[in-house]
Amino acid sequence: MYLVLVVDDSVSDRSLAQEYMKQDPDLEVVLVDSASSALEAMENRLPDIVLTDLRMPGMDGLEALKQLGERRTDAEVVMISGHASIETAVRATKLGAFDFVEKPLSLEKTLLVLRNALNRRRLEQRNRQLLEQLARHIEITGNSVPALQLREQAAVAAATDAPVLLCGEPGSGRETVARRIHSAGERADGAFVEVPCGALDSTTAEATLFGAAGESGRMNMAARGSLFLEDVERLELSLQRKLASHLDVHAKQRWPLRVLASTGPDLEGLDGSLRQRLEVIRIRVPALRERRDDVPLLAERFIANLAREYGRGPKQLAPECLLALKAHDWPGNVAELKNLVERLFLFAAADVVQVSDLPEHLGGAHTAVEDLYREFATLDEGLKAFERYYVARVLAEENSDVDAAARRLGLTPAALAKRIPGRARGS
Repeated sequence: MYLVLVVDDSVSDRSLAQEYMKQDPDLEVVLVDSASSALEAMENRLPDIVLTDLRMPGMDGLEALKQLGERRTDAEVVMISGHASIETAVRATKLGAFDFVEKPLSLEKTLLVLRNALNRRRLEQRNRQLLEQLARHIEITGNSVPALQLREQAAVAAATDAPVLLCGEPGSGRETVARRIHSAGERADGAFVEVPCGALDSTTAEATLFGAAGESGRMNMAARGSLFLEDVERLELSLQRKLASHLDVHAKQRWPLRVLASTGPDLEGLDGSLRQRLEVIRIRVPALRERRDDVPLLAERFIANLAREYGRGPKQLAPECLLALKAHDWPGNVAELKNLVERLFLFAAADVVQVSDLPEHLGGAHTAVEDLYREFATLDEGLKAFERYYVARVLAEENSDVDAAARRLGLTPAALAKRIPGRARGS
């Protein structure tokens, strides 16, 4: 439901507006007879739309609009007037009014303006949600020395347009660092175009990168943004050399391509010519076992994100549970920790997760399958949760090797990539 606050000193006009808005079941209407009463009503609950008369005794609609702006409310304001001048309309627009509705009110015009205002309201809310979600995905979490150094190196790289090579183990958060560099740089308004090189086969890799049959490749799509080549060393050597040549061409353009790439810690499999072009800035992304003190902060962040995603209350990890997590070597790195936390969030019965809730290899007890069904309202919800857990478990066991995990699961790497929850965003 969306709350509409109608402000008008005319009883008949208030009643007419209320009748019109009954046509839309998504609208809840509150009526007040003055601007001061409207501001008082907002102390208890902020409206989504304010429909206010322009001329009223005491505080008029323009003054109310000004005060709404000072209070930084994000409500859409629609002015009602039977005799507004162009000068008044311009002033109201500068103060933040969404639109004008003329008196006498008509059903069609009133509902059209309200629906347009609601559409903008929904878009703004969705944009805020996406920005909040993006902010969570680009945060380099941790207070350990390696985490602080990583943030500092990312900031230095973001201030340039030079290619960056991110070296580290799978699951360590290389994509998170790449997104952080992109979002903090001058290309933040451009697209962040990801190419999961390990999931491309020989027949699709070239078309994906360079385009084919009149369709743009990922390199062109990232022209004013950033191109992220994930596991770039897994491309065929011939394609790596062709990519190096293309990067030479892009480097001479007026708006050169910004390339961010990730490889394993030892750069094995990376062609020398491509390495030369990518390694202008090299950042080593540490493994999670090198920054164990960050495990509690990372776990808390994942739990908070999961609570928002599933619409559940947050859970806590008992001190003994945190000690067990910090002692683990985390071969799958941050991605493994994220997957484990999601399993605990979904399946641990109590609000405080104990050591007994952990998997057996971390000192926990085996959880009987018959105890799990109680967590889910429908079969579909339970199946989706189990699939997420099963995929995450296989990936962790294969140290985030998508090809190896895909073979075990009987899927293609591309099909598996679509099933990976929060793919490679855990750092």
